[in-house]
Amino acid sequence: MTAGLPSLVIVGRPNVGKSALFNRFTGTRRSIVTNEPGITRDRIYGKAEWRGKTLEVVDTGGIIPDEKAIIPQEIFRQAQVAIKKAALLVLVVDSQAGLTPLDEELARLLRSTGKPFVLAVNKVDSPSQEAHAAPFHSLGVPVFPLTAEHGTGVDDLLDYALAHCFPASKTPPVVGAELPPVELPTEPASIEVAIIGRPNVGKSTLLNRLVGEERSIVSPIPGTTMDNVDTEITRNGRDYRFVDTAGIRRKGKTTLVAEKLSVVMARRGLERCDVALLVIDGEQGVTQGDATIAGYAEQSGRSVILVINKWDLALAAARDAALRDATTAKGKSKQATNENSNPVSVDPGGLRFDYEKMIRAKLKFLSYAPIVFLSAKTGERAEKLFPLINQCADARRRRIPTPALNNWLKQDVDLQRGTTPKSRPVRIYYVTQAKTAPPTFLLFTNQKMPLHFSYERFLENQLRAKFDFAGTPVRFVQRLRKREKRARAASRGEE
Repeated sequence: MTAGLPSLVIVGRPNVGKSALFNRFTGTRRSIVTNEPGITRDRIYGKAEWRGKTLEVVDTGGIIPDEKAIIPQEIFRQAQVAIKKAALLVLVVDSQAGLTPLDEELARLLRSTGKPFVLAVNKVDSPSQEAHAAPFHSLGVPVFPLTAEHGTGVDDLLDYALAHCFPASKTPPVVGAELPPVELPTEPASIEVAIIGRPNVGKSTLLNRLVGEERSIVSPIPGTTMDNVDTEITRNGRDYRFVDTAGIRRKGKTTLVAEKLSVVMARRGLERCDVALLVIDGEQGVTQGDATIAGYAEQSGRSVILVINKWDLALAAARDAALRDATTAKGKSKQATNENSNPVSVDPGGLRFDYEKMIRAKLKFLSYAPIVFLSAKTGERAEKLFPLINQCADARRRRIPTPALNNWLKQDVDLQRGTTPKSRPVRIYYVTQAKTAPPTFLLFTNQKMPLHFSYERFLENQLRAKFDFAGTPVRFVQRLRKREKRARAASRGEE
């Protein structure tokens, strides 16, 4: 969300082209567009720049006011939140379907809000079809025939929105008056945080907890979130942009086109972030799906924090298991030998320790990722995330001076400890940091072949022990020293 900009909110019944119009306004492909109704569910925010002005554009889900199902009710509630903050509402209708009773009901609903609104009559593909927009004039508001897919007629609607949101000044400028100082817009780099994971592990609940509002629809139905939901907040002087992604599942588990697109959009949201919060269900533990998503995050070079959600439920499950064990013969005999012990007590610290060992064993390639145990629903331990996000984002952008790196290499690293047996002893002549995000280091060695992955792991562990690269992957690029060619060239010159 962008503070201070007039808000243009797109509303309408399902499958009339709201997301296509949003993408046309913003010049992006943020919202998923398919023939399947009910794809957009959360509020999707973007910016429309037109004739030197900027508008905030909000895409909402298809509204069915009297629907009793959970998701349509939540879509309606999310749309009402956007409508309250709107400067202008755009009611999208389908010219090919004509004026439907649901369109009329939505027009009455918008009129009752007191907000100004216009009609965007979509799917008017040619001037000869503009007559299809005639029935909509009976609603008594401005009507704009357009085609969101091709952009025809969208400029007229944007011109009207600018005139409404930025009325011209009534006082003419004074000749010779001093012009006010112009302040160039400055956009400090915000920390991009993607919330990723399998369906129904609590990603949307975590987003709502972190931003402090009901930003994403939360329901027990897996796959509720389909679009990427962006939310910008400022906390303790730092800017964050959180992206709630769709649950990533295996290709064989996705059937609808929208589900396949949502997985693609989730992968895209991961690849543009700085820090990825990988949410894992604490009750179920680390599954193969979690490991696959963790591999995506590691390969993309993102910093990663492992978030073990529903930790309160995991503790409750552990207590239930201890209680069941206490009722068995073995548990009763153990209690008889140690009268001071409480058979149903569970040490949270010990359980976290054992759980972390299990996670490290299953996700060895993310050994650098910090682990947080929390409950997004109750907010328990959720405050630990922001310091970790800051630490990972800073480590991701950290640049180590070349002299410090080479001093570390000479004084602190025993290269022979990491040398693999029956191979040429490794010598590293020089090391420098080539880039950040993720930190990448250039090594000049005496090897003819790339270093073994185990030796790179040894170097990485030594580097992390000296410098703080918490939560972020480290990359090495090797440059072989071609001494033999120079030696041959020198010998030929002597001959």
